Amino acid sequence: MIGGLLEAPPRRGTVLVVDDEEGVRASFRVLLEDECAVLEAEDGEQALEVLRRHEVDVVMLDQRMPGEPGIDVLSRIKALDPSVVVVLATAVHEVRTAVEAIKRGAYDYITKPFDVEDIELLVRRALDKRALEREVLYLRSTLPRGVDAMVGRNVEMARIYQLIAQIAPTSATVLVTGESGTGKELVARAIHEQSPRARRPFVAVNVAALPEALVESELFGHEKGAFTGALAQKPGRFELAHGGTLFLDEIGSLRLDLQAKLLRALQEREIERLGGCRTVRVDVRVVAATNVNLRQAVRDRRFREELYYRLNVVPIAVPPLRERRDDIPLLVDHFLAKYAREFNRDVHGVSAGALEVLARYDWPGNVREMENIIQRSVVLAGGPVLRRQDLPFDLALPETGARHGEDTGLPLREAREQFEQQYVLRVLERVGWNQSRAARVLGLHRNTLLVKLGGWGIRRPPGEDERVGVASG
Repeated sequence: MIGGLLEAPPRRGTVLVVDDEEGVRASFRVLLEDECAVLEAEDGEQALEVLRRHEVDVVMLDQRMPGEPGIDVLSRIKALDPSVVVVLATAVHEVRTAVEAIKRGAYDYITKPFDVEDIELLVRRALDKRALEREVLYLRSTLPRGVDAMVGRNVEMARIYQLIAQIAPTSATVLVTGESGTGKELVARAIHEQSPRARRPFVAVNVAALPEALVESELFGHEKGAFTGALAQKPGRFELAHGGTLFLDEIGSLRLDLQAKLLRALQEREIERLGGCRTVRVDVRVVAATNVNLRQAVRDRRFREELYYRLNVVPIAVPPLRERRDDIPLLVDHFLAKYAREFNRDVHGVSAGALEVLARYDWPGNVREMENIIQRSVVLAGGPVLRRQDLPFDLALPETGARHGEDTGLPLREAREQFEQQYVLRVLERVGWNQSRAARVLGLHRNTLLVKLGGWGIRRPPGEDERVGVASG
């Protein structure tokens, strides 16, 4: 039956099965009916007609059918609705066709004869992807300014979004806590952009990154002649942020004597330049951030208690990525799209194996580490889908898995090949992609190195468009 919906309401979406064999369609229907609603079509034309009449999330598309082959139907489906997730079913000897289908926008492919568990897992992942994309579009359409730069649907992140919306219109001082790389500055920017100060400056300063001798001058400014080299009056960050928001990152590293000066600035709303003798009024909202335990620092007499309470008017704790693993697929998709666009690379998907590796990893560097890894992997990817071997080797063997004896799911041969690829790439990077020098370091003949690079789909050094070469297929 064409377009025949199941009587039970769909649980997680709708799948369209396109195959000319009734038995195959019936098998899919029995297999998936507890997971989702199922529609059927015998060929490409019927499939397109169903798509015009029904909202479909996933299409299971057979390659060999009467009339148009599946790969051509795929192109027509994507032209009709680019957001539909399409999985191509091929014979084993048609893998090259499947790879071409992925280049045309297919989400994945599956080979015949089918394995029931593989189908269930693939459909579940495809439905999750579709649901996630819809949720992201909805959330982005409803989020206030600033929060749309933050990626996450975890319950803790939702709580942070709500808290930002509540406190942004006020002038309350905020203390953002969390490990390095969790996105504390994004929280500060979201608060600023939703506040009445949004049209005024947002000034960010990493206190720990400033030379100790210059911290006071950078924050509060200095007068001409205040110290050797002070050839002119210079306003500090407080003055530069006048009317807006001052973000003080790693506030726990501030010297005790400057903590007293910061406390006075917060209490009196005025500062005094280094070497100056008059006060300067400032209208600044302060958002501070730290990755250390300030309560413990107060107990250890390394941080002033009065300043701690002055900063901690509204606390916001940003969770580490390992505590919001349900956000990992969303973050991967976000950074994949960002860097594929930035580097002009045709990389638009993530394999199940790669996603499994990313989901297992503990992310000690949090979101910042993930962004760096996805950025590098997009540059070095050997095809349109990010594979496990495109990721840094050490991600495949996370410490948590090793500690608990968990199976990493990485066969020895594949692990050896992945390690070899990562090692060769690192050597090439160190020698500036001079292949002759790299071959000498590796103890290989240059032709052997070229063969290996060709097998991995890497022809020229990545980074710039004219330097990127990806083998077809």
